[in-house]
Amino acid sequence: MASKLLDRLKRTLFKEGEACSKDPNDVTEDSFPESSELEDDTECVSERLGGTLCFDGENTLDLEEQGEASGPDSDSEFLGESVEDGFSSTETSPVGPSPGGSSLLTRQLQESWRNLRRRNVPEKLLFEVTDASVVQESSSKYVLYTIHVIQSGMFDKSPAVITRRYSDFERLHNRLRRRHGDDMERVYFPRKKLRKNFVAETIAKRSRAFEQYLTHLHSLAELQRSPTFLEFFYLGDLQAGQMLMRVGRYQEALGPLLNSLRLQEKLGCEQHGKQQPCQQQRTHWLFTLLALVTCFQELEQLGEAQEHCDRALRDLAPSAEALLQHHLHPLLIPLLQTNVRLSWKISKDKRRWEVLLQEIQNSGVDVGNQPSLKEYLIKEALVETEGDSKVKAKADNTT
Repeated sequence: MASKLLDRLKRTLFKEGEACSKDPNDVTEDSFPESSELEDDTECVSERLGGTLCFDGENTLDLEEQGEASGPDSDSEFLGESVEDGFSSTETSPVGPSPGGSSLLTRQLQESWRNLRRRNVPEKLLFEVTDASVVQESSSKYVLYTIHVIQSGMFDKSPAVITRRYSDFERLHNRLRRRHGDDMERVYFPRKKLRKNFVAETIAKRSRAFEQYLTHLHSLAELQRSPTFLEFFYLGDLQAGQMLMRVGRYQEALGPLLNSLRLQEKLGCEQHGKQQPCQQQRTHWLFTLLALVTCFQELEQLGEAQEHCDRALRDLAPSAEALLQHHLHPLLIPLLQTNVRLSWKISKDKRRWEVLLQEIQNSGVDVGNQPSLKEYLIKEALVETEGDSKVKAKADNTT
């Protein structure tokens, strides 16, 4: 994929005039001055030595040694991290597929996936950079990478998409080093260059490096479950969806919320959330489902609303012992009431949830005066503490 991306970037740069003034026969290695500084693409940017994935081997890639470069030829920081200051566009993902789509979604690979599935080959995640574009915003210039997250071992009809820039990856790497020092000891990061950050070869090499970097992180069990790693993918979309809901833009909120749900599904957040210390992943998972219930309900798409409501209830339904001890999730009752109403409107069987609601009422729990799902979703704060975003919700605890 990186080689195809390199060819595309070369053609783009030529079209923009960097090489158009030359006769095609006069194009030499000097047309891409970084080619002499970088490793051959066929050898990859990384090398595995004793389990080490290294992006800056013996021949470093013209790296800067004194921190992040600044100026017009650097991947400078532009947007803040706090949601209170407005969410960064690099933390949210495009609703639709990028131009050209994923090169993996071909007829040959579809057949290959079917063959692998028949042989019971374990599924894994693939991280593929499908597009990289230079973005100029005011005095800031950076490269924006579009990454498809694809489930292998099957034909993935809905790959999730994220867009990130170099500084987003760098922030992730620094946070993981602070929180998982031992696991990150042998993980190396492609450092920033002093110059020529926007040359085609640099972008293609870095695209390949980011694919391998994410794959390596996901291969380490401790990091794979880390909230820092998981939230790098989906939390920006979740924040964006919540902000759009707050101003009543429910149709626009659906895109990031659905993408956030797909990312959480692929990353296994529902399963991780049932284990300590990843309770916040369970909260984010439920928050996403409830946000989709609210948006679909507001848009009169009652079938979709009920489907996501039912999915959330399957996760929240209490055991007989929890019911006797009144150990119920604080959003269980309003969710049950919502599901019963939706099921009645679309003529779907609602007896199971009606029975559960009646059992809760018979046990002495007041089913009136319950919080509104919409009020909870709009008021709930998705905040960052020491670099890791956490949802401080009532839903974290049971009563």
